[in-house]
Amino acid sequence: MTQHTVKAYGDELDQLTAEVARMGGLAEAQVADAIDSVARRDVALGRSVVERDARLDALQREIEKKAIRLIALRQPVASDLRRTLSSMKLATDLERTGDLAKNIAKRGLILAEGDPMQPLTRSIERMGKLVSMRLRDVLDAYAAGEIERAVAVWNTDDEVDEHYNSLFRELLTYMMGDPRTIGACTHLLFMAKNLERIGDHATNIAETIYYEITGQEFTGERPRWNPDTAEDIPEPPADDA
Repeated sequence: MTQHTVKAYGDELDQLTAEVARMGGLAEAQVADAIDSVARRDVALGRSVVERDARLDALQREIEKKAIRLIALRQPVASDLRRTLSSMKLATDLERTGDLAKNIAKRGLILAEGDPMQPLTRSIERMGKLVSMRLRDVLDAYAAGEIERAVAVWNTDDEVDEHYNSLFRELLTYMMGDPRTIGACTHLLFMAKNLERIGDHATNIAETIYYEITGQEFTGERPRWNPDTAEDIPEPPADDA
C-alpha cells in the first residue's frame, strides 16, 4: 500500500470506531432518559425517547454499511478485521438497547395517566440506575480500550438479575394484595425485564471488547443469580419493539 492508501485505511477504521462510540453515547442517553421519564412521570421526555429511537436505527444501518464496504474494499486482517466485525456487533447491541429503552418509555407514558405506584416506580429507578452505570462503564471501556474494565462489567452480570428477581417478588406481592394494581404492575414488570435485557446487552458488549482486543472468545460462564437459593421466577413474554 502507498502511504496515502494506508492513511485513508486508518482514517476509515477510526471513523467507524468513532461512529460506534457516538451511537453508544446516544443509547446511553436513551436508557437514562427513559428511566427519568418513568420516575418523574415526564410525558414530554418519554415521547422524546420514543421519537429519538429512529436515530439509533439509522446509525446501526450506517455503521453496518460502512463496515461491509471496508471489508469489501480493504480486506482487513487480524486486529483490523476484528475491529471492523466488532463495530457491527456493537452497533446491533446498541440498536437493541435503544429499542428496549423505547419500550420502557412507552410503558411509562401509559403509567403516567394512572396511579403513580411510587414505591414500585422507585424500585424501577434503582434498577435503571444500576443498568445505566453498567452500560456507561462498558462503553467507556470500549472508548479507552480498557479490557479490565470490560471484564469487570462482565463479572457483575448477576447483580442486574438479582434486582430483577427482587422486583418481580415485590410486584407479585402488590398484585396478590390488590388486584386493581395488576395492570400497572404488569407494565412495571415489562420495564424490569427490559432493563434486565439491557444489562445482557452490556455484557455482550464486554465480550465483544474482549474479543476485539485479545482475538480470543470470552469462554467463562456468565455470573448468574443462583436459583438454588430462591424460588424459580417465570419469564414474561418478550416485549418486542
